[in-house]
Amino acid sequence: MKILVTGGAGFIGSHLMERLLAAGDKAVALDNLSTGRRENLPAEAEFIEMDVLDEKLAGVVAAGRFDAIVHLAGQTMVSTSIEDPALDAGQNILGTIRVLEAARQSGVDRVIFASTAASYGNVPEGDLPIKETRRRAPMSFYGLSKVTAEQYLDLYHQVYGLDSVTLRFANVYGERQGDGGEGGVISIFARAVARGEDITIFGDGEQTRDFVYAGDIAEGIRAALTTKEVNAAYNLSTQTQTSLRELVNILSNIVGRRIIPKYGPERPGDIYKSMLSNGRARRGLGWKPAVPLEEGLRRTYEYFRKAAAL
Repeated sequence: MKILVTGGAGFIGSHLMERLLAAGDKAVALDNLSTGRRENLPAEAEFIEMDVLDEKLAGVVAAGRFDAIVHLAGQTMVSTSIEDPALDAGQNILGTIRVLEAARQSGVDRVIFASTAASYGNVPEGDLPIKETRRRAPMSFYGLSKVTAEQYLDLYHQVYGLDSVTLRFANVYGERQGDGGEGGVISIFARAVARGEDITIFGDGEQTRDFVYAGDIAEGIRAALTTKEVNAAYNLSTQTQTSLRELVNILSNIVGRRIIPKYGPERPGDIYKSMLSNGRARRGLGWKPAVPLEEGLRRTYEYFRKAAAL
């Protein structure tokens, strides 16, 4: 299978590229390097430096004769979407349309789309874990842009017959993560602790997230490339809640000293409690998370500890 990975030099994209190449797939990374890095990729990876908004994208996709596109490129920060809704919409909505058009014109069999837990918005704790059938009510423009992009995927199937799979990621974390994205709190904390700096929790610390390791997300994407259950949405999650206070305690155990966080005001657009059901992904993709939070957090901290020592 020949696969184009947009955002392939980024955090999740680089984890996916490693696994695709190791499995013997022909994988090509396309990235504008605004947040991704060429050195994130294996040395043997084929790389195209390009923005998905580039008008030449359709020609690149046609020339590549790809079987599938994994669309990971986009704006991933809630705070950025609140500050600049137009930027967020341009990258996440128009960027997705450009990818879908390129796929349609080139006869690509399937598009895998990276969506988000933020599409659901705040859900009462009694209704957790959130299932894919839950009404989507985003609290941020980031969540809204992802919901809108999902609707474009649905219509591209209805109008043009283009197959797709939507994957709604929980809070992804792991090596090579930047400060942004929904799992970014782990990379922010791990990087700060590795440097001997203070960490800040915005809010009371009782807000919860469903933290899922990037390697597990990569395996979920690989499963979506071959599933027969297409034109559907799947949550990729651990189906476990972890509060930010608990996260700090786990990190304290890993580093062998007590970490005392500072506290700041709650940030607009942030969800308070979040946990996604992964039952549909277990059934339809044959996928389940394999890396426990403590092990994934240990790997992430060690990555930033080594980076801080350079």
